Amino acid sequence: MRELAFVWREMLTEKKDILLSILFGFIAGITAVALFAASGYLISKAALSLPVFALAILTAVVKFFGLARAVGRYFERIYSHRATFSILSNMRVSFYKKLEPVAASLTQKHRSGELLGRIVGDIDRLQHFYLRVLYPPIVFILIFLVTIWFTLFFSIKIASLMLLGVFLTGIIIPGYFAWRIRKKDQAVRALRGEFAADSAEFFNGYRDLKIMRETAKRKEELEAKSSATLKAESKESKAEVFHQAVNSFISLFVTWCVIVVGAYLVTTGELDGVFLAMLVLISLTSFENAVPMAIVPAYLQDSIVASKRLSDVQAVTSNNIKKTVKLPEDKPLSLLAKNVTFSYPGEERKALKHVSVHIPVGGKTAIVGPSGSGKSTLLQLFLKFYESGGLEVNGDSTQTLSQEQIWSETNVVLQQNHFFSGSIRDNLKLAGETLTDEQLTNILAIVQLHHLSLDYEVLEKGANLSGGEQQRLAIARALLKGKRVWLLDEPTSSVDLLTERLILNHLFDRAKEDTLLLVSHRLNNLEKMDQIIVMDSGEIVESGTYKELMKSKGYFFQMREIERSVLL
Repeated sequence: MRELAFVWREMLTEKKDILLSILFGFIAGITAVALFAASGYLISKAALSLPVFALAILTAVVKFFGLARAVGRYFERIYSHRATFSILSNMRVSFYKKLEPVAASLTQKHRSGELLGRIVGDIDRLQHFYLRVLYPPIVFILIFLVTIWFTLFFSIKIASLMLLGVFLTGIIIPGYFAWRIRKKDQAVRALRGEFAADSAEFFNGYRDLKIMRETAKRKEELEAKSSATLKAESKESKAEVFHQAVNSFISLFVTWCVIVVGAYLVTTGELDGVFLAMLVLISLTSFENAVPMAIVPAYLQDSIVASKRLSDVQAVTSNNIKKTVKLPEDKPLSLLAKNVTFSYPGEERKALKHVSVHIPVGGKTAIVGPSGSGKSTLLQLFLKFYESGGLEVNGDSTQTLSQEQIWSETNVVLQQNHFFSGSIRDNLKLAGETLTDEQLTNILAIVQLHHLSLDYEVLEKGANLSGGEQQRLAIARALLKGKRVWLLDEPTSSVDLLTERLILNHLFDRAKEDTLLLVSHRLNNLEKMDQIIVMDSGEIVESGTYKELMKSKGYFFQMREIERSVLL
């Protein structure tokens, strides 16, 4: 049950409503038993020519219990559902707060469709934990304790028979079915998550599949997974229905046994016949509360799996966030990588091998090299997209800093930048809500996007912007943020050379006193760098200033000459 620790913590915040719902649920259940008990006794007594005043009293008692049952059920519904929705809301808020600082890492570790299924679907499934898992057994036990105690005054044998029925319908049968559905539920959840991830990937990559004429094949694969998922869910639903049927059968069988045993006790004189109908109706009504017990195992297993999947995602946050050091605000910071070796999760290949880089406060460093050389990996490690030792920001290990601290003090432009559905203004104001239209217009002119108005509508993921326009818009956001550390990963790879020179010249002037790390496969416009680091296959093969590298006529010189010949 450790997997449900996350749910238990949130439930404690609504303990008042939970206790009140249990109280009124017990009142509603026990008054229902009392109502039918009084009705059975009234029927038996009426058959024996009961005096009118006694009949009136019993009728009033029946009406009272009927009213009390309705009132109890009304308030039980109010408090139980209010507690459930409040718990669900608290879980969503709490879960989001834990995920928000490490959102970028999650997309690196989980497929988007599966991640969405966990964040939305699994939290929604946990809403059943209180109403379908915790609440029914508590009310069931309380009602039966009182009922059996009351029945003992009339017949120990019937009370024992009802107690046996409680064990069967409340413990043994649910426990057996919980054991049976355990593996089935894990298989269903795995199929459901895989289908959601594949569906999201299919829609995101539909255009490319269409171009490559692979849509039919992928569609068939999706349909096959959909059929497998539906088949597994159907088997699970049938198992739940069968469980309910077995529980109902046992409940009715125990009531039938009460009739048989009660009739026998009446014939032997051990039980007054006037109480037989009352005891039968007590049994019949009490076991109505056993019906919800039939679905407890299914919802319990569902809640455990959902909570475990959420905990797996949250585990990333607990490992990454160790807020022991605070970075100075609005100041250039030093960056240091000391003998860093790194492999991506699940891979044996080393993306970085014993890499050491030092960027002093206000230093300008460019990391260049062919694709796959480890340039972007090093920048991502500084941003804590992945955990690794040997990295320092301003003299403090990145393992003592949260991602949020590092990101708040850096201007970041990545190779892939997200743009939200909305206007250019909306996307630029991510850098600051107080920015004026004049500031936004000026920055668009600087990045050569003056042809776009602030009201121009951007489609989801910037679908109506070219690759160069997306990069320039991302640079504009970084310029507007105005922090003193710049981490730029191929910021102008899709921009023409003339526009690239204009933008980089302005950026270098703006970052004159700031710390700047530029990752690029282009080798022009690097003359202003304090140092250039050349990487290949995860290792540093050369380093120095632009003049020093060109003079040494090594790897950098050869790449620069090839680039010049291509451009010319």
